[in-house]
Parts: sequence; structure tokens; C-alpha cells
Amino acid sequence: MRSRLHSALALVALATLPLQARADARTSHTVMGPPWISIESPANPFNKETKGALLVVRVYHHGEASFYPVTGTAEGLVAGQRQTIKLEFTGTSTPGMYALKFKKPAEGNWILVISAGSDPDKHGLVTALVSLGSDGAVASVQVPTRQEGQWLMPAAVSEADINVRLKEMSAA
Repeated sequence: MRSRLHSALALVALATLPLQARADARTSHTVMGPPWISIESPANPFNKETKGALLVVRVYHHGEASFYPVTGTAEGLVAGQRQTIKLEFTGTSTPGMYALKFKKPAEGNWILVISAGSDPDKHGLVTALVSLGSDGAVASVQVPTRQEGQWLMPAAVSEADINVRLKEMSAA
């Protein structure tokens, strides 16, 4: 009888392990490595949650959709002056998917700096640099990376990186 009880408890413990692992993954990402970010454009016009969005952000951790905070700014160079606009992302019913409704200002060159995760010192942050064309559409996406041993890791993005990119866009 006692061995059956122990076996039953062991099965319950094993059955709940995946649920706990998923809960831990939502709250403790940096221990297991950084997130990844993908930008999807154009957004699906047939999905009521993404209709009218400039782009969709998808966040992953080791290939699985994941719950990381997504933040961002639009960085512009207008008549030689830097401008910043905070971006607002809308969560969707799809795990790890966020919609961005944003209209590029008429003047200047603009880059969207979109990050997922937190704590860059513990490899917990990934950033996408999204260049907007003169028509306001996504022109290019870059996720800066660096090699760390056998792993490709997200690289930090500095203000200098953004400034260089904006100046290159202005020169083109």
C-alpha cells in the first residue's frame, strides 16, 4: 500500500513538473539564456488584433513563444535634430505576439528600437532595429548579435549605433 502511495505521489509530481517549468520560464528567463525577437511585416489584415498595425513583434525563448516585456522607441533625425517617440505595443491572444500601430512622422528618417526582455547584463535583452522607408513601411530589420562560444547571442545596442544608422539613412 505504501509503495502505491509513493508511486502515485511521484506521478503527480512528474505530471505537474511541466506546468511549473512553464511558470518558471515566464518569470526567470535570464537563468536559461536570452529571448529572441522577430519582426513581422506587413501585419495580417485579416486578424482583428493586428489589423492596421505597422508590424507584429514575436518573442521567443529557445524556439517557444514566450512572455517577455516588449518596449520601444521611434528614433528620428529631423532637420539634423534627434527626436524620440515612445512606442505602445498591444498584446494579442497569441502568446509572445504584440502589435504595433505607428505612423511615421512626415519629416525625417526614422528607426524603431524594439526590445524584449530585461537586464542586459545577464543576457536577458534582445533588440531589433527597424528602419522605416520614406513611405513609412518597414524597410529593413536588424537584430544585432555576437558570438559567445558556440552560441549566437543578442548584442547590446548603443545610442552611437542608432546615431550611425540614422546618419547613414540621411546620407542615402
